[in-house]
Amino acid sequence: MFMKIIHLGKFYPPEYGGIETVTFDLVEGLNDQGVKTDVLCSNKGTETKVDLINSGYQVIRAGTLAVINSTSVSLKLISELKKCIHQYDAIHIHLPNPMANLAIWLIRPDCKVYLHWHSDIVKQKHMLKLYAPWLKWLINRADGIVATSQQYADSSKWLIPNMNKVSIIPIGVADRSKHSSGVFVKNIRLENKNKKIVLSIGRSAAYKGIRYLIEACKYINDDIVVLIGGPGVEVFLPQIKKLKLESKIKIIGTIPDQQLASYYAACDVFCLPSVYRSEAYGIVQVEAMSFSKPIISCDISGSGVSWVNEHEKSGLLVPPSDPLALAQAINKLCENDALRQQMALYARNRFEQELTAEKMVSKTIRMYKEKMPVFVKNKVELFGADIVEVLFRSEPVLKTGKIKQKESTN
Repeated sequence: MFMKIIHLGKFYPPEYGGIETVTFDLVEGLNDQGVKTDVLCSNKGTETKVDLINSGYQVIRAGTLAVINSTSVSLKLISELKKCIHQYDAIHIHLPNPMANLAIWLIRPDCKVYLHWHSDIVKQKHMLKLYAPWLKWLINRADGIVATSQQYADSSKWLIPNMNKVSIIPIGVADRSKHSSGVFVKNIRLENKNKKIVLSIGRSAAYKGIRYLIEACKYINDDIVVLIGGPGVEVFLPQIKKLKLESKIKIIGTIPDQQLASYYAACDVFCLPSVYRSEAYGIVQVEAMSFSKPIISCDISGSGVSWVNEHEKSGLLVPPSDPLALAQAINKLCENDALRQQMALYARNRFEQELTAEKMVSKTIRMYKEKMPVFVKNKVELFGADIVEVLFRSEPVLKTGKIKQKESTN
């Protein structure tokens, strides 16, 4: 089957983010499998530019006016989609993304529409009340919906009534376990005095639960050090100082892509302390599993986190927001070499069997093939058409050269 797809997301690498990582691995993999796939996303700046990727596809980055409640306000994204959508057989939208929703509602494309449901909108409840009618319209319009785990789909009030459209496609990542530097790994261990290393990577957002991990360090053994990486995590330095935990915790901030594999390789245990359902999956768990690392994470009701990390198999699950339980799990794995090795082997096997980027890509292609009903175009309301005419005046774009392929994100 020959298809030409355009993926519509908020941003795209080298911009940081879990959804951006998934989009990148999918787009790269689809193109490798002969499914011509391009990308349309927002640019962090006001200008619109086109990146020509050395894998043979293009990324259109539409200029953004502002970012409000994590949503890019980009009228140029709508106009760029209007100009190019006739070239494609399908559009694959990564949600949540209200701007993309608005674009589809205004343009009413004839092509097939697939939704990649990364997460419900959990935090912005007031905005959701206003946005809900457009989101419901988009779900009704969709030809297929990707959910990343059955657990998350079963707990989403948006997906439960639409299970006939849902395909469960777990997020997989590229295997970068051979990308680490032996010298750098050795240096990391020496810098930490050959203590057992617990690595945690995430943003400073409240749902990531980093403050609970810091509190847990009051109870961990003295031969353990916790390394916390990710953008903005420096905000936790005052809490660490107040608790006098400088000898047990190191804040390493955003980890450069070329060093990330070495940090995974150097650690003994990986910890994802996220506490709310906003953590729908936990991609960093999969990355750690690809490096044969046992996982400690929280058993979040309605989230896919506990599906990825199987309790007492690939790692340990603890109750959310419980520093003592986190500490006990950390101590248990760091004290027991045999148990840690057993879980490490299971984690790697689970990665190879279910959580590779290649498996995610093949399941996505299968979904494209299976969910291809005929779609009858809805007539655009008059006021909607008027808006489209105002917005869709052609604007020049800046064409740029090749961009460096993203290896991973924190």
